[in-house]
Amino acid sequence: MPIAKTRATPYYAVIFTSIRTPGDNGYEHMADAMVEAAAKQPGFLGVESAREEIGITVSYWDSLESIAAWKNDAMHQVAQQAGRETWYASYKTRICLVERDYEFSRI
Repeated sequence: MPIAKTRATPYYAVIFTSIRTPGDNGYEHMADAMVEAAAKQPGFLGVESAREEIGITVSYWDSLESIAAWKNDAMHQVAQQAGRETWYASYKTRICLVERDYEFSRI
């Protein structure tokens, strides 16, 4: 997954940090579907994810209203419920205002 191309600041970042339960149990399929669905939401700017011992997914949004709309999306609600029941031992969500960003690329 490449580094997300976001717009000029300010924008918002939703940081979702998780510890998974054992086994896949359909997780990878749902995670891919959630990224695909989020990308279709108004205000979505991009996503980055690393899933190892601790999973971290950061999605980028243009407004708090866009974040709230995604949180309440029907398909996302199903995934959230499955996460609590099956996939996650624990998780934390943080919503942050990105005031500045910069980058380097050799490619």
